Amino acid sequence: MRVTRKYLAPALIAALGIALAGCAPTSAPSGPSTSGAGLAPVDVAIITSQTGPLAAYGAEFLAGFDAGLSYATDGTGTVDGRKLNISITDDTGNADKAVTEAKDVMGKGVKIIAGTASSGIALAVAAQAKQNQILYISGPAAADSITGINQYTFRSGRQSYQDVATAGTFIGDPAGKKVLVFAQNTAFGQGNVAAATAVLGAKGATVTSLLVPEDATEFTPFAQQIVDAKPNLVFVAWAGATSGAMWQALTQQGVFDKTPVVTGLGDSSTFGAYGAASDKISFLNHYFGGATDNAVNTAMIKLLKTAAKKPDLFTPDGFVAAQMIVQAVRAGGGDDVSQMIKSLEGWTFDAPKGSITIRPEDHAVIQPMFQVKLVADGTSWAPKLVKEVDAKTVAPPIAKK
Repeated sequence: MRVTRKYLAPALIAALGIALAGCAPTSAPSGPSTSGAGLAPVDVAIITSQTGPLAAYGAEFLAGFDAGLSYATDGTGTVDGRKLNISITDDTGNADKAVTEAKDVMGKGVKIIAGTASSGIALAVAAQAKQNQILYISGPAAADSITGINQYTFRSGRQSYQDVATAGTFIGDPAGKKVLVFAQNTAFGQGNVAAATAVLGAKGATVTSLLVPEDATEFTPFAQQIVDAKPNLVFVAWAGATSGAMWQALTQQGVFDKTPVVTGLGDSSTFGAYGAASDKISFLNHYFGGATDNAVNTAMIKLLKTAAKKPDLFTPDGFVAAQMIVQAVRAGGGDDVSQMIKSLEGWTFDAPKGSITIRPEDHAVIQPMFQVKLVADGTSWAPKLVKEVDAKTVAPPIAKK
């Protein structure tokens, strides 16, 4: 289903009003700008999961995107006098549907597409972006292969290498250790295996993998295989609705009693999914609401609250995508793709996670990551920051073209 709207977010504007001007981005846009009334609007297509296995991630992205657009445009929904018309399409988690939708909007003249949560979909849409020479900004999709895939493709979130590099900060010297990557057999899972091999394998660890079919619902046999492998460290890379059942199986089979386990802390819906193992897991983290204390994060949380929403794992990805789109439109008017690309390459700006840079060589997003633990919060669990990991420490190598 496609929803089209002129972006204005009146409820957010009314609530924050002039205050937004005080927290607007201070980075000066590069390239030429256009001003004046009566200019043609800029059409932007958001293609993401609103239904399907990654629907929650799509919802987080969209909430962040709404907040980011209001923040980056001082609540006007315009860039240099040009209204932003945002269309939102549900890809349902299906790459073929996403490509069809991408072709449709590109055929109508859209030069900017953003939003993808699935790595497989992002790779497919990236190919279309190159073929049609449009600006594409993927969202939560984490596969490393998205970085540097072509000059037209950017990302607004982290990538698998940054996850694994953060995991590596928990284990000290990995030389001589056996690391098992436990993941789904998807582009995301395979990307984490490749990243673990590149990061930890390069430092002397022996990296093996146990990949599970994406449609699997029974995880006991896989948990037993982990125990039998006797690794020194298990790195779990998992996404979607089966997380709870997977963690329960690992607990029941005694995995946590046999080996240390590191994984990425998911969105808030998963905080209670780890059961008895909650305080035994070392969590790497892309973002949670209390991870940072800066003006942009504070502004984002206020905007979300006005819309009756809360910050979550991939909210910053949507927020950053909006910041990038506004930067690109200021430079290229939403029509000049080469100028939009040029304005984003090498851009450093303040985001909810702190200062981030879009690396010009391959469009990797150089950003801090976090070490987190879960602590008891009444009858539930809540994340607590252990350490911020410097952006340079987890920066991926420049992707070869």
